[in-house]
Amino acid sequence: MKSQNKSLNFSRRNFLKTSVLAGGGMLIGFNLLSACRPEAIVPVDISKLNFNDFNAFIKISEGGYVTIFSPNPEIGQGVKTSMPMIIAEELDVSWDKVSVAQGLYDPVNYQRQVAGGSQSIRFGWDALRQTGATTKQMLVNAAAAKWGVEASTCSASQGIITNANGDTLGYGEVVKEAAILEIPENVSLKESKDYNIIGQDIKNVDIHKIITGKPLFGLDYISEGMVYASVLRPPAFGKKLASFDDRITKGINGVLEVVKFGDKIAVLGSNTWAAMKGKKALVAEWKNDAKLESTKDHDTELFKILNGKKFETNREDGNVESAFRNADKIIERTYESPFLPHNCMEPMNFYAHVTPEKVHLVGPIQTPAWTASKISKLLNRKPEEIHLEMTRMGGGFGRRLYGDFAEEAAQISNITKKPIKVVFSREDDMTAGTYRPAIKYRIKASIKDGKITGYHLKEAAINGNMYGLIANFFPAGCIPNYKVSTANYKSKITTGAWRAPYTNFLAFAEQSFFNELATELDKDHPSLLIELLQNVKGTKDERIQYSPERMEQTIKLAVKKSNWGNTTEGTYQGFSAYYSHNTHVAEVADIVMKNGMPLVKKVTVAVDCGIVVNPLGAKNQLEGGVIDGIGHAMYGDFSFKEGTPQAVNFDNYRLIRMQETPEVSTHFVESGLSPTGLGEPGLPPAGGAVANAIHTATGERLLKQPFINELEMSKSKILG
Repeated sequence: MKSQNKSLNFSRRNFLKTSVLAGGGMLIGFNLLSACRPEAIVPVDISKLNFNDFNAFIKISEGGYVTIFSPNPEIGQGVKTSMPMIIAEELDVSWDKVSVAQGLYDPVNYQRQVAGGSQSIRFGWDALRQTGATTKQMLVNAAAAKWGVEASTCSASQGIITNANGDTLGYGEVVKEAAILEIPENVSLKESKDYNIIGQDIKNVDIHKIITGKPLFGLDYISEGMVYASVLRPPAFGKKLASFDDRITKGINGVLEVVKFGDKIAVLGSNTWAAMKGKKALVAEWKNDAKLESTKDHDTELFKILNGKKFETNREDGNVESAFRNADKIIERTYESPFLPHNCMEPMNFYAHVTPEKVHLVGPIQTPAWTASKISKLLNRKPEEIHLEMTRMGGGFGRRLYGDFAEEAAQISNITKKPIKVVFSREDDMTAGTYRPAIKYRIKASIKDGKITGYHLKEAAINGNMYGLIANFFPAGCIPNYKVSTANYKSKITTGAWRAPYTNFLAFAEQSFFNELATELDKDHPSLLIELLQNVKGTKDERIQYSPERMEQTIKLAVKKSNWGNTTEGTYQGFSAYYSHNTHVAEVADIVMKNGMPLVKKVTVAVDCGIVVNPLGAKNQLEGGVIDGIGHAMYGDFSFKEGTPQAVNFDNYRLIRMQETPEVSTHFVESGLSPTGLGEPGLPPAGGAVANAIHTATGERLLKQPFINELEMSKSKILG
C-alpha cells in the first residue's frame, strides 16, 4: 500500500493568490488539469459574503467559511461533491463550512474542462490535495507569525490552528495575514489513515435542489426576452430539405417566427408547447442526398467485413495462425450488438444569445472548450467573445460530448438576433443522431493440451473502431499468441461515444467467450481467469494497461462476497470480470427463471478503484452502471429502415423497468492507491454476468443483444 504522506514541491506558477479582498478574506487559486464542479449546504448564505468572483479558486471568509470553484461539468458522476471533499480534507476544514460553486468555461485558467472517460478524480487527485494542503500551510504560517512562534510548533484541524501553548485561532482570523505571505513550495499531504472527510458517506451537494425541483439543469435556465426553438431536422439519414410550407405553423398561437438554416427549420415560440406544436404543423418535402441505409444493409456489410481480410492490426503477439494450425480444438463465435440512443433523462437543450459584444451560451455540455471553439469558428467570432456557462446535466452518457444542439442555438440566435433556447423533444433526442454504433465481434481461440494457445479478436463496426488502448486490456499478455484486428463500414448515420465506449459491448462478448472456454476446459470461470493472469505477473510489457494482481484480488472478492457456486435451488449464477477506465471490476449475477424468462435478482460487484473518496457516491455510480448495463443488454434495440430510426419514444423503445432492477451489493478492494474512474467501469461486465447466468440456467449461449429477442425466439421454438 502506497503512503499518501508525500512532501510536495508545489510550483508557484500553479498557485495563484490575491491580496486582502474587499470584504476581508483570502482567495487561493489552483491550476487543475481535471477539475470539478461544486456546491455544498452551509449554515450561512455564502453568496452574501463580500468576495471577488473568480473561477477555480478557494475562497476563505473571515468567518472561516470556504467556497470552492472548479471547472469540470457535473453529469451525475458526483464530482461536484467528491472533488471538493479532497480539497477540504487537506485544508482540514469542517465539511459543514464548505460551499461548492460551478466555474465558467475559462480557457485561460483551466485545462481539460471535460466530463467523460471517468477521468475527473484520477486527473484531479494530486492537484486538489496540493491545493488544500498548501492553503492550510499558509494559514498556519500566518498564525505562527501572529503569535511569534515557529510554524512547525503549530497544527491545524477542523479550521482551528493551535500552538504549543494551547492558544487557538480560527482560519477566518488569519486570512488577512495569510493573503500577503509567500506561498510555501513544500507541503506534506495526509496519510490515508488520518482522513476524516475522504472515505465518509457525503450526500450529493445538489440533492436538496434536485428533489425539490429548484433551478439547476439546462432546462431550468431562463433569461429576459428568451424565446424557445423547436427544430425540424431531416426525417432520415441521407435526406435533405427540398421545400417547406409554414403557413399553418405561423397561424398557431404562440409561434413567433420560422427560420430556415441549412437543411433544418426552426420554429420560434413564446413557450416550448407553441414551438413544438408549430414544428409538427410544418409541411416539408425532402429529397434523397445519399444512400438510405437499413439495419439489414449494416448486417450484410459487417458480416462481409468479418469474412474478408481487410483489417488493421491493433496488437499482435506470437503467431495466431500457427497456434490455430496446431490446435487440438478451435472455438469461434460471433457476437452482435445494435445501435443505441443515449436517452438522457434531460433531453438536449441549450441557450444562446449572440450580440455584437459577445456570444452568451448556457447549458448542459460535457465538452465546453470544444463546443466554444466550434461556435467561435461557426460564427466567425473571436474565442474571447465566447462566454459559456455550464449547468448540471440530467445525464450525459457521451451524448453531451457533441454540441450540435448548442451550435443550433447559436446559429438561430445569430440569424434572429434574439436570445434562443433550443429544446429537444424525446422524439428529437432519439432521432437526431449520434448513436452507439452497431458492432460485431468475431472471437476465435485455439486449445492445445488443455491450454488456451491462441486468441484472435476481430471487430467490425459502424464508422469507427475501438480506441487504441483496448487491445492492451485483458486478455492481452495472458495468451502467447494473441491478435486484435479492426475494420469499419462508413455510414451516414452519425455515431459517437456511449457510456463506456466499445467496452460496453466488448466485455459481454469476451466474458461470454471465456465462460465457454472455461466450460470446454472443465474449469470454473473465475479460476480460469486467475490462471491466465499468472502469465502477466512480472511482465515488462509496458503496453499492458491492467494490473494482474489487482484484477485477481477483485475476482477473489467477488467470488467470496457472492457465495459463488453455493446458491439456493432455483438460483443460477453467472460471472464476469473486466478492466476499463483504469478500474478493475468483477460481477456475479444471480438470476431466477420466471415464466420461462430470466429475472436478475441480485448482482454482487467487487471493485478496485483505489481510494474511495465518497463511498455513497461511488456505490450510486456502480449501481447505476450495473442496472444500465443489464437494461441495455437485455432490452435495448434500435434499428433503421431506409435511413429512418424505427424507435422514436419509449412506447417502442424498451428500457429496464422498476420491477426488473436487481439488488446491487457493492464491495471495494481496500487500497491506498490513488483513485481511478467509476462513472463507467461498472457497466461493461454486467451484460456478460447476466448472459453467463442465463447459460447456467438454460444451457443457451446468447450471442446477440438485446437478449430478450433471442430468448423470445427460443421460447417460441420450445412452445412450438
